[in-house]
Amino acid sequence: MKRFFILAVAALFCSATIYAQNQDLPDNDWAQYKRYSKANSEVTVRPKAVLMGDSITDGWFSQDPEFFKTNNFLGRGISGQVTSHMLARFRRDVIDHHPKYVVILAGINDIARNNGYISLENTFGNIVSMCELAKANKIKPVLCTLVPSGYIRWRPAIKDTKEQVAALNAMIKEYAKAHHYKVVDYATILADGNGVTRADLSNDSVHPNLNGYKIMEEALLKVLK
Repeated sequence: MKRFFILAVAALFCSATIYAQNQDLPDNDWAQYKRYSKANSEVTVRPKAVLMGDSITDGWFSQDPEFFKTNNFLGRGISGQVTSHMLARFRRDVIDHHPKYVVILAGINDIARNNGYISLENTFGNIVSMCELAKANKIKPVLCTLVPSGYIRWRPAIKDTKEQVAALNAMIKEYAKAHHYKVVDYATILADGNGVTRADLSNDSVHPNLNGYKIMEEALLKVLK
C-alpha cells in the first residue's frame, strides 16, 4: 500500500511538472517572422530588389513609401534587429520573393549590443552568410556601408561607435570587392568633415531624416541602374 502511495505521488509530481513546463513554453517571435507574414503573402509581382535591414530601412519605407512602390522595391526592415535576426528571416522575407537584388544594410544594432555582445567578425559573418544564401538562390547581393554614426543614442556606454562602424564598413567593402558585389557607400555620402553623419541629415547620428533618405535613394538607384 505504501509503495502504491509513493508511486501515485510520483506520478502526480511528474504530471504537474510536465504541465508547468508546457505552460512556461516561450511564445515570443524572436526573429519577428510575423511582421511581414501578411505582406509577403500578398506579393504577386517579382520585386526588382528587397531592402533588408533594421530601423533605418524600416523608417525609410515609412517616410518615403512612394520610392519603394515606384521602383518595385520591397522594404523588409525591422526596428531594433541585429544581423542574427535578419539571417534567420532571410528566406521568408527575401529568398521566397526571388528578387533580382537584395540590398543589405545591417550591423549598427550589433554594435549597439541590442541582442548582447557580438564581435565585428561575427556580425560581418552574418552579412556574408546572407550574401551566400542570396547567391545560392540566384539573387544578386548589394552591400551597403553603415550610416556613419558618431554615437548611439540608446547605448551611450559605447564610446567607440565611430571606430566600430568604420571597421565594419572596411570589412564590407573589402568583401564586396573580392566577390565583385555592388556597394552603396552611404558612409561617404552622408558624412560631414569629421566622418560622422551630417547634422542636417539625421537627428540622432544613426537614423536618416527624409533629406538623408533622398540622398541614399539617389545613390542606390545609381548603383542598381
